[in-house]
Amino acid sequence: MRKIHRLSLIFIIITSTNFIFAQSKVFDNLTMKSEILNMERNYAVYLPPDYETSSRSYPVLYLLHGLGDNQTGWIQFGEVKKIADSSIINGNATPMIIIMPDANTGKIGYFNIPSQDWMYEDFFFEELMPYVESKYRIKSDKRFRAISGLSMGGGGTLTYALHRPDLFSAAAPLSSATGSLDVDESLQRLKAYGITFTREEMKSLLESNHPLNLINDISLNNLNSVRWYIDCGDDDYLYEDNSLLHIAFKKKGINHEYRVRDGAHTWTYWRESLPTVLEFVSQGFHQY
Repeated sequence: MRKIHRLSLIFIIITSTNFIFAQSKVFDNLTMKSEILNMERNYAVYLPPDYETSSRSYPVLYLLHGLGDNQTGWIQFGEVKKIADSSIINGNATPMIIIMPDANTGKIGYFNIPSQDWMYEDFFFEELMPYVESKYRIKSDKRFRAISGLSMGGGGTLTYALHRPDLFSAAAPLSSATGSLDVDESLQRLKAYGITFTREEMKSLLESNHPLNLINDISLNNLNSVRWYIDCGDDDYLYEDNSLLHIAFKKKGINHEYRVRDGAHTWTYWRESLPTVLEFVSQGFHQY
């Protein structure tokens, strides 16, 4: 019995050591063809430390960047490799694949804009997700799929999880850029970024994508089938929008975590948010 116990202990030590010294990989300039957008689109991927030494499949986190960034934002400024490695090795997060798409397209957001023949959301669900989930060893069940993002990507996170609650087990919008429900105010906000829409286009975009509109058209059961984590700094210029989102979720009876920490609309804040996001989504990936 003692011999068997020693052998078991040696096996655990060896396998643990192999995991620690295995290297995660980040590929930050991958491309795929989009028929919907009629162009090549970039994306980045994080593969966990044991990906190349195992044959198993992994949960996936779709991680969306903000306005002005591209698929490399979370890698270069968000330090996703360092933070994910640390979270996994420390046991706070389960090994997962992280997909970072490029939405730096000259168009605002992650949305469909039918009036401009621009269907980015269709690309995401109909082309990007099937492509990466077949290319990499990704578990393609709702339970093992989560989404998060910052600012514009936080808005995309909300819209995607509300449009397709059947696909995501968790959604973690950070410092979400949701915009105002008022058409004229939203037009003025976007004008500051050099982005213009007609009033009809803006009205249609808000009706189709704004979370405060969407939650009124979705059953509470479907809303609560997604685990929600909302996070925004107390000095963030989007603090009011995120606070209103929290209040609306609470009034609707949507189960969610809401966090306000000291900080602004900065990468310093989002780097500090990411370990908690990885732990939060992992809680849904785990078997209890």
